[in-house]
Amino acid sequence: MNVARRMVELLEEEGIDHIFGIPGEQIMPMYEALSNSNITHILTRHEQAAAHAADAYTRTSDSIGVCMATASPGALNMVMATAAAFKDSVSMLILTGDNDLAKRDGNFFQSIPLRDVFEKVTYENYSPLNGSEAVHALKTALYKLKNNPKGPIHINLSRDVLLSEDFVEFDLCYLCEHDVSSIEDAQKLISSSQKPLFVLGAGAISEAENIKMLAEMYRIPVTTTYNARGIISEDNPINLGMVGIRATPRAKKAIDECDCIIALGSIASERTFPEIDEDKFIHVNIDKDVLKGKYQIQGSVGEVIASLEFHKVDWLDGLLEIDNAVEVEGVDDELKPQAAIKRILNRFDNEIIANDAGSHTTFSTLLYHAKYPNHFLFPGATAPMGYGLPAAIGAAIATGEKVISINGDGGIQMNLQELATLKENNLDVIVFILNNSEYGIIRQWEEQIYGMDSYQTDLKNPDFIKLASSYGIDAVQITTLEDLEFLLKKDLKGPLVVEIIVDRQNIPLPK
Repeated sequence: MNVARRMVELLEEEGIDHIFGIPGEQIMPMYEALSNSNITHILTRHEQAAAHAADAYTRTSDSIGVCMATASPGALNMVMATAAAFKDSVSMLILTGDNDLAKRDGNFFQSIPLRDVFEKVTYENYSPLNGSEAVHALKTALYKLKNNPKGPIHINLSRDVLLSEDFVEFDLCYLCEHDVSSIEDAQKLISSSQKPLFVLGAGAISEAENIKMLAEMYRIPVTTTYNARGIISEDNPINLGMVGIRATPRAKKAIDECDCIIALGSIASERTFPEIDEDKFIHVNIDKDVLKGKYQIQGSVGEVIASLEFHKVDWLDGLLEIDNAVEVEGVDDELKPQAAIKRILNRFDNEIIANDAGSHTTFSTLLYHAKYPNHFLFPGATAPMGYGLPAAIGAAIATGEKVISINGDGGIQMNLQELATLKENNLDVIVFILNNSEYGIIRQWEEQIYGMDSYQTDLKNPDFIKLASSYGIDAVQITTLEDLEFLLKKDLKGPLVVEIIVDRQNIPLPK
């Protein structure tokens, strides 16, 4: 048995069911092994799309998203999507092929120092020199992704290493890192607090039920970051809504008035906390590198909250008196993007929404009402165009459920070729394209921030209906709000493309 076949066995043993990727010369030993396995390979049409799909697969399932590419041309195409996963702490596995060891880092055909390239956009990055190191790297990566999830892990695999039959396996002697030395001081702050506030990040999703029980039992209000929306339903009054630059009125008031912030599983970026009062900030995260504030606790959210004691407080009712509605103008105007998005979100209020980047994303964020975690997908820390369609594919394969992809006419063209992947796998994905024939946010920035006329933002778009049809996908164009409302009353099933011609519209800026 060679290394590639053993690595595929390890993936099977871990319960990996799908891998997204494109075969190529240097990664071919993995594909040979994969062809004789129980793992389903999803052939994308671009490696960036494979990595975005693996990202969404991780977000929407209990499994590890895996993507695979060959040497420099394929691997480099994955870097941007890997960076998006890194910034959002999405724990997925990236496997790349490379030239034989003797030609891996020299000036040879398709040789690029891939380990160096991926170093800044992954939490772990391996480039094994022999079969034993390769097998150990994969076993370690799978363990860390499952038990100590911080973000993407990359393994760069030379072709001759994959073909080697000379390897020895070692048992893992790895314990998850933790440092709870600040927990006693944090407990003192909680015990003295009269206005404690939970701020939940994506790292707390696995403990949703326990946190909900604590919050309701002790009447401690909850807010969420962008990626944790729905961890507790926004129908539940205990959840005040999202914090940060797009904070709801209740969440903003709570952040301003609380005397103790208990941030669980959050990176605590500047978009979530423009300012941090360190003396009242308890930060719990498995990743020590993101911890902030006076009370830094490195450990799993579940273990930490189980060791803390809380008491009942009575400031929630006052917060609930605040009107929490976020006003968005134009939601009933013909035919503005926010009007279309409102109706799409109302129609598909239980489905996973995969958002692309663009002006429509702001309206989706403001109008979306989160009931479940990981149902509103968007890599907000980097906001790359081209995420929406491959992410919808990854989520649909992970869940087997209907997924809604909302895109602008600019963003959809970044990975438009994935309509072929959508059709080939016959996925129940409805792709909405809001077409205003421009890069809207860029045009708005040009006009409002730089005081210039629109420059290089107008788009001469293809016929999206014909394009979709050329892939064998049903498609329809909508030009009126009445027609959209009529369409949404139907029992829609994907693959389906819906192009909506919308007005040019500025996004509302944060106040």
